Amino acid sequence: MATNVIEQPTGNESRDLETFGYRQQLHRRMGRFASFAAGFSFISVLTAVFQLAGLGFSFGGPAFVWTWPVVLCGQLLVALCFAELAARYPLSGAIYQWASRLANPAFGWFAGWIMIIGQVVVMTSAAIALQVVLPEIWSGFQLIGGDPSPTSTTGVHNAILLAAILIGATTTVNIIGIRLMALINNFGVISEISGAILIIVLLIMHSGRSEGVLVSTGTVSHTGYFGALLCASFTAAYVLVGFDSASEMSEETQNARRIAPRTTLRALSAAGILGFGIIVAMVLAAPSLTDGRLGTEGPAYVVATVLSGTTGKILLSMVAIAICVATLAIQTAGSRMLFSMARDKRTLFHGLLSYVPQRTGTPAAAAIAIGLGATAVLLLNLGPQAAFVAMESTCIIIIYLAYLMVTSAMLARRLRGERVFDVDAVDDEGRRAFSMGRAGLWLNAAAVAYGAGMFVNLIWPRQEIYDPQGGHWYLQYFPLMFTAGTILVGALVYGAVHRTPQPVKVAQQFGLAAE
Repeated sequence: MATNVIEQPTGNESRDLETFGYRQQLHRRMGRFASFAAGFSFISVLTAVFQLAGLGFSFGGPAFVWTWPVVLCGQLLVALCFAELAARYPLSGAIYQWASRLANPAFGWFAGWIMIIGQVVVMTSAAIALQVVLPEIWSGFQLIGGDPSPTSTTGVHNAILLAAILIGATTTVNIIGIRLMALINNFGVISEISGAILIIVLLIMHSGRSEGVLVSTGTVSHTGYFGALLCASFTAAYVLVGFDSASEMSEETQNARRIAPRTTLRALSAAGILGFGIIVAMVLAAPSLTDGRLGTEGPAYVVATVLSGTTGKILLSMVAIAICVATLAIQTAGSRMLFSMARDKRTLFHGLLSYVPQRTGTPAAAAIAIGLGATAVLLLNLGPQAAFVAMESTCIIIIYLAYLMVTSAMLARRLRGERVFDVDAVDDEGRRAFSMGRAGLWLNAAAVAYGAGMFVNLIWPRQEIYDPQGGHWYLQYFPLMFTAGTILVGALVYGAVHRTPQPVKVAQQFGLAAE
């Protein structure tokens, strides 16, 4: 059974997995690029930037672009911590597994629960974005009614239908197996990277203003320059998450101890660079910075105006592909988290959710459960749309909380002077495992400080962010209520799961003292 300092890998990944108390059930079919694609497609820079860049501009003006590299640097600190963990705990359900081993099983359970809820809602948010793109490509995609606007009744109903079809398709792919998922994911990532580069190049070619405009705050009307930029940072904060998906797929990745840490960092870096390029090009090529359209419509307004016709439709098609692949990647990551917790008998219906058919080597029941959860959230859009939008806007907050739980537990171990990691650990190829070295303590502390600061920034009940129309106090305080509700419901589920607890067995699973 594994201890908190991981033993040397044996060279056989199945036997290596046994040191953690598990047997190889998932098929190891993913290589280096597929692992990179798992993290990159969750981030889905095209999907998220097209949805959220207008928000950042509306608060910070052109200067909002500089909040992007600040957030990227902060997230890279978190990713460095995750990379060090991935090299030593190459397990499915990474957030849950890491938090359990760094702190205790109860702490890890809540980190896993919080992450699953975040993944389910983020998956719904990604799927429903099809409504913004498909009817623009071809009016035939408006299957219900005639008004495709996401704020209209027919637009909302059509968005639900398109998203439900997509969720059904991604669930089917996840049931079939990792090989098909990886092939689709790889194709989607190639398409998304190509599309992002093409958008940047074409917009820069149509740029009508100098780079000097990027230091302007435009017509920011909110109190204080710094406060406006804190709000503007929401764009990057919402986009640059999900890079841990490369680690979630560790038990399906060949040479995971070596590959997962590096692909985690590469996925975040690539998405960060491309996203920054898109928002800079968007500002430089926008027909107007003062007519209000850039703040409400974002890059779609610039692309549709500057790159109209066939070129615009091709680029929108690439965005649609990115949305589909992002939905698939998020569901895959969520199903591995649920599978990992069920394998430890730490969920309801754990026998079903941890079952892996030998033929497919994928946790089909867990994938179906995540798909059903996303569909249930999707159907909430039939009610008050403001409440659904509020849920979409706040789901990312609890993902930051799950990340913070991991980095803070990691820092606590370091501050207690404990030997967190074996400095002589090696990866699958016998080389020294990824490590932050002597800078580990300071980088870890910086990651915690950044994560805590951004969590407070995101959850702070600002009316201009969460209730811009005013008059709905529950929308303004929805981030706090949603986070508290997630923890409260989690406590109830935890009690139901552990009604007849086996604390010694659970503790031994993680190499810890009994709770």
